[in-house]
Amino acid sequence: MDRLSRFLAVGLCLVSAVLLAAACRPEPVVSPPPSAAGPDEAQIVVYVMSNGWHSAIAVPTAALPEGAIPEAADFPAADYLSFGWGDATYFPARDPTTAMALSAALQPTPAVLHLAGLTSLPGDVFPADEVVELRTTSAGLAALVAYLDAAFDRDGATRVQAREPGLHRFSLFYPATDEFHLFNTCNTWTARGLQAAGWPVRASGTVTAEDLMVQVRPLASAGE
Repeated sequence: MDRLSRFLAVGLCLVSAVLLAAACRPEPVVSPPPSAAGPDEAQIVVYVMSNGWHSAIAVPTAALPEGAIPEAADFPAADYLSFGWGDATYFPARDPTTAMALSAALQPTPAVLHLAGLTSLPGDVFPADEVVELRTTSAGLAALVAYLDAAFDRDGATRVQAREPGLHRFSLFYPATDEFHLFNTCNTWTARGLQAAGWPVRASGTVTAEDLMVQVRPLASAGE
């Protein structure tokens, strides 16, 4: 059974009430986000990615504000940095167990940040994923990057060392802030980052990847 199937199997009874409430709640009215560029302002493209169960945000390294994300130095050849967040035990596991899934869902657990250095467009690196382009201004990007930067648990240091290899040969796991649980999943975390940057995305009630992507898709042309 694959990772998604295992997670859904153990979490189905727990999330059904949440998903039902979300389905019955009307979707928010989508309007251009406050971070959308004006007619004479340069636009910066960021990416929201979903593989059906997990989501991530990718930003161009060339657009990073000076001094932001010092861990980017671990990926000197990267054109884009992809950020994903999740449970510290379940997310990095090559062979996750039911016990890991239950622990992640039923109680708050420590989190990790999965940072990947991409040398091509996110859609080229992950062709099987859904990838949505969002456009923002330098101010919108700065707000998003501040959120991503704050997700690293540096414990007072300027830069934190990776705790273990990532899921890909071009990624690493880092200690992260906040705690993972059923109502604060990777998709909640992604939604909160987009919200911080000014997009009208609801973090509350966003549990699954589809909860997130149904809100993100209409925003794809909002800054054009």
